[in-house]
Amino acid sequence: MPSKLDDLVLRVEAILFAAGKPLSVKELSAALEIDDHRPVQRAVRTLEETYAHRQSALEVRRVGDRYALQLEERYVPGVHAVTPVEMAPRTLKALTLVAYHQPILQSVLVRMLGEVTYEEVQHLRALGLVRTEPKGSTLELTTTRRFAEYFGIPSGRTEEIRRFLEQKLGVAAPAAPAGASPPPAPDGSGDGEGAAPATKPEAPAPAVAPPPA
Repeated sequence: MPSKLDDLVLRVEAILFAAGKPLSVKELSAALEIDDHRPVQRAVRTLEETYAHRQSALEVRRVGDRYALQLEERYVPGVHAVTPVEMAPRTLKALTLVAYHQPILQSVLVRMLGEVTYEEVQHLRALGLVRTEPKGSTLELTTTRRFAEYFGIPSGRTEEIRRFLEQKLGVAAPAAPAGASPPPAPDGSGDGEGAAPATKPEAPAPAVAPPPA
């Protein structure tokens, strides 16, 4: 018969699986109707260790102060064929900002979009449109080859993606937030290194609709 901790670990796992998005210990506790967060925190850590030592395509990943049950990065490309690309306006806005300012730190994107960033990044990662790499205490975000294919962009180069967003989809050049790559020079030479960072990092790019099929 499972112990109380084992049972709680399984319940936490079930909630993370059903949620399909990162949840904080506080949110997990509320879902479990447990007032004391400490046993829930222990259960999450136990679940992390279990998946770290288990032969599985899934992992428990910490994103900010939240936890997500998700596919390991190496298995994401293999599910593209059966993963529908459905994006809400805020998801598309997050993708546009990542594409224009890449490489961009997730912490910077949080300052621009708020706490929804963690959920949107996980969604975009699951769709195979955004790649994440650990960078200190946060993640560095870039678009993938699938992103370029989805929008019909002939090149995956950052400057080509920016040019496509501006010329083809009508995205006005947003101010580069502190910590993000500035746009390239107007003549296309260089990557705009040395450009002054924006003073208003919260200014978002307008959402754009994907091109017709």
